[in-house]
Amino acid sequence: MTVKKFNLPDVGEGLTEAEVVAWKVKPGDVVAINDVLCEIETAKSLVELPSPFAGTVTELLVEEGITVEVGTAIIAVAEGAEGTEGTGDVAPAAPAIEMPLYGKLPADDDHDDNRPAGGPLVGSGPKADAVKRRARKRPAGSVEAATVAENAEGTVQDHQAVLEAKAAEAPASHRTTPARTAVAPVSEAPVAQAPVIQAPSAPATQPAGTPTAASRGAAISGTISGLVNKVLAKPPVRKFARDLGIDLADVVATGQRGEVTREDLVSYQAQRDAEHDQADSFWGASKKPQDQRVERLPVKGVRKATAKAMVESAFSAPHVSIFVDVDASRTMEFVKRLKVSRDFEGIKVSPLLILAKAVIWAAARNPSVNATWVDNADGNGNAEIQVKHYMNLGIAAATPRGLMVPNIKDAQDLSLKELALALNELATKARAGKTQPAEMQGGSLTITNIGALGIDTGTPIINPGEVAIIAFGTIKQKPWVLDGEVIPRWITTLGGSFDHRVVDGDLSARFMADVAAILEEPALLLD
Repeated sequence: MTVKKFNLPDVGEGLTEAEVVAWKVKPGDVVAINDVLCEIETAKSLVELPSPFAGTVTELLVEEGITVEVGTAIIAVAEGAEGTEGTGDVAPAAPAIEMPLYGKLPADDDHDDNRPAGGPLVGSGPKADAVKRRARKRPAGSVEAATVAENAEGTVQDHQAVLEAKAAEAPASHRTTPARTAVAPVSEAPVAQAPVIQAPSAPATQPAGTPTAASRGAAISGTISGLVNKVLAKPPVRKFARDLGIDLADVVATGQRGEVTREDLVSYQAQRDAEHDQADSFWGASKKPQDQRVERLPVKGVRKATAKAMVESAFSAPHVSIFVDVDASRTMEFVKRLKVSRDFEGIKVSPLLILAKAVIWAAARNPSVNATWVDNADGNGNAEIQVKHYMNLGIAAATPRGLMVPNIKDAQDLSLKELALALNELATKARAGKTQPAEMQGGSLTITNIGALGIDTGTPIINPGEVAIIAFGTIKQKPWVLDGEVIPRWITTLGGSFDHRVVDGDLSARFMADVAAILEEPALLLD
């Protein structure tokens, strides 16, 4: 009795290791050549490893779940009478060959049936039953139809095609599909203890316990289908995917041979986290640490300068605010006529244009709102009020860089059309971030159009160096009492903040009333 050790064969495709998934035999079992010893999993697929020896299993040298390198002994088999006992009639073996029989089985033709196969055998070759069968010669015309074709990637011929080919006694076309289980060669007649698929011409009755051709074909088809959909990945990668809760079928494989790598899993997880964060919109995922859910934005540039100016203004100028509701229905009618006017063709016209003109008109009637409070003007601690006889009209603009207040120089000299063009240019440059610092200096009075955001009114903070600012609320239809009747009208609310050191309650009220009057009746601008 000779004890031989079966080493893990070269699995091909440049792979150097495989995991022993499950043993199909145990010590004391009698095995024949090509009996399945175990299942191994490589980075390519899960395959069955056939025995190159006939004899009795003496020892399993590798436990299930262990990954071993090629050339490592995994099982010991004792060859001798005990190992071949009860095998019946067997095909002549090649006793002079001591190396394992790796590779594909040669097709049954007129050549020597006892020659060893060449190339690595991993899941390749037929899955023989425990009882050996005598090799039989077949007519040349039925050889290809009766033989199950396999290639180095572990593929089998469709059994249905074999049946049809045998029935027709003509060569069948080979349709290959990846498989995880090796299939035994089909013989012309059943051998004791080794049921095979019968040709349609065989007797209708079969021995008890013998699977039908349909049932075996269905089982093989299910196995093949499972392997077709199996994702290639090494065992450590599969474990990593299970830990992350990732389905390998959802991951795009970038491995050299189409396998899923660890990097693929990391990339997929990062993408999934990003999609999750995006789906949650503003709120960060609760599973993340709290410091990772805080976005930090440095304060610099325009926002830093604006913040400093607003703080200085809020704490240096005593603010007083007043509000007034205005029926702007005639302003809306006027704007509508201007939009269809040939003089304003191609020019954007909005109610803000009328408000700007109204502020200029009202400032001329109330000059102190167009002024500046100057501390220590004479160097001796004496303050003074500087009334400006020009209007550099500021328009607050929200930009990605922060709040900006460019101003239209000498706005009092512009016609309605010229003022409309200036407003369009100012807004365009502000949104594009092309506003120059000089364009934000020397302002006289500011308008902030919060109505564009659907806000009714607010309490604006005075721009530094000025004493007044007007907040223009949204214009929308509301019920309004006119001549004793409640009718829908276009209503807006004006909010004004003033430096109480310069503009007292009386002056601020009169100024706001004048602005409201123009919005109620734009024809007053003709005065």
